[in-house]
Amino acid sequence: MYPHEPARQVSHETIYAAIYAHPRGALKKGLVEALRQAKQTRGRRRTTAARGGFVPEELRIVHRPEDVSARKLPGHWEGDFIKGAYNRSAVGTLVERKTRFVVLCRMDGCTAQDALAGFTRQMRKLPAFLRESLTYDRGSEMACHADLAKRLNIDIWFADPHAPWQRGSNENTNGLLRQFLPKGTDLSQVSQTELNDIARLMNGRPRQTLGWKTPEEALAQEMADYRSRVALDS
Repeated sequence: MYPHEPARQVSHETIYAAIYAHPRGALKKGLVEALRQAKQTRGRRRTTAARGGFVPEELRIVHRPEDVSARKLPGHWEGDFIKGAYNRSAVGTLVERKTRFVVLCRMDGCTAQDALAGFTRQMRKLPAFLRESLTYDRGSEMACHADLAKRLNIDIWFADPHAPWQRGSNENTNGLLRQFLPKGTDLSQVSQTELNDIARLMNGRPRQTLGWKTPEEALAQEMADYRSRVALDS
């Protein structure tokens, strides 16, 4: 409300303290329910058993080229599943690292074959220069990663166990998506058209990290720059 008056602003920590630390009873319940993710406590992280026995040493994130980490070029993605009720349905989530552009993929189930089909179907719609690499966690749904890499001509890297910060853009996006796809939802009932509408809303939000551009605007600029380079080369 007062962008040019720092003395009249409060930090996000002050806001969280006002929600989690001070209120009690029905007031706290109402404030928590108003949050995007409606978490009862702050900072709680999920824990999972060690996974990813199918991941070969050469595909560990430690071997990923530095230019991917630097976010200087487009076409490098982070991916994950968000699960539905009783872990019986899922939606694939993809976030482009430089522009934070979101792509959502309907899945027919939660198996590796479902992931292979769903990610292939949606990522093939992207221009080839935007399919450089994909960084994923060690979920069993990526057991067919070699087939996916071959189908899309894309490099695939795997984050370390219990290291969500290595896919920070995707983890943050998954949290935001729960506003539209709450936990306990049967995601098999959500169509690709509905997922595209949700992605469009996400991609239309201005982002501070993009200089208050939207991911859609940032990606459009990258595509325009690419077309210009191609025209000059030809």
